[in-house]
Amino acid sequence: MAKIVAVVSTQRDKIAGGAPIFLASDSAERQKLAFELEKILDAMAHELDEETMILVNHH
Repeated sequence: MAKIVAVVSTQRDKIAGGAPIFLASDSAERQKLAFELEKILDAMAHELDEETMILVNHH
């Protein structure tokens, strides 16, 4: 079963929920942070839109 383990976004007002939320100042920082967390959390990063990526554990 897949589980969202983190959210990385540039838009604080559009994000809520139970997973940890990481805020980035721009798209480049969002992508860099998501890919670093992908390695640390052993998860996969998925882009939802230009502002938000989720990290999902598929184990």
